[in-house]
Amino acid sequence: MVTHDDSTLIGPRDPKSQPESTPQRAGDFVPKLRVSGLSFYYGPQRALWDIHLEIPEKKITALIGPSGCGKSTFLRTLNRMYETVRHARAEGDVLLDGENILTMDVVELRRRVGMLFQKSNPFPKSIFDNVAYGLRINSGMSRAALKDAVEQSLRRAALWEEVKDQLHKSALALSGGQQQRLCIARALAVDPEVLLLDEPCSALDPIATAKIEELLFRLKENCTIVIVTHNMQQAARVAEYTGFFLLGKLVEFDQTKTIFTKPSRKETEDYITGRFG
Repeated sequence: MVTHDDSTLIGPRDPKSQPESTPQRAGDFVPKLRVSGLSFYYGPQRALWDIHLEIPEKKITALIGPSGCGKSTFLRTLNRMYETVRHARAEGDVLLDGENILTMDVVELRRRVGMLFQKSNPFPKSIFDNVAYGLRINSGMSRAALKDAVEQSLRRAALWEEVKDQLHKSALALSGGQQQRLCIARALAVDPEVLLLDEPCSALDPIATAKIEELLFRLKENCTIVIVTHNMQQAARVAEYTGFFLLGKLVEFDQTKTIFTKPSRKETEDYITGRFG
């Protein structure tokens, strides 16, 4: 992890033009998540510095920046996935529809905020049991209702037609792209309000990547999506809003078109044009 003295880190904006207590916002939208004064620590090491951000409802927001800049750490604070790491802690406020997720019941939080990782991680179970897993934990559905819910989730993940005749075969026999869509179906089964994706296409070929991107466009009709990506072309294709992270700070947040054509910060322009990172 990159660590620097406080004075060398790049702040979100000039404090004269943007008070630190004001979340970064771009355009006219309804915020689903409001992040205020968020800092994050791995033991004594500080990984995030005073993040202020509003994430729009039912839109796709991309987070970009060089490796080690804090974007994946930030993503994991949004459903407290960091709690699996000893001595990791977050400070500040992250509000989901006005409720602070840092104090929310973690089971309820992860039902409302699903997450998909860089490497697909299907359970060593059947395709059906993978999707049904969360439903069995969170509800007392009848068998018929469970079958309907699994089918609906696989349809939403654009996978049903490919697997409908092999639901009881191992999920591990699917291709990489199919496994990633299965993991999306598993997350969608409990009807999350927010879906977090950490480099979901980095291990996929262009055809599988295109299927995931097409899927995201459909999902945002009912779900708020936040995606971390190193692929700036992907961010430009799928996201309405983009945030640029550097050295643990949110340098700039704006509509994606603005970030890629007229960024307000030199650091953003240097990264977009390939001068560093």
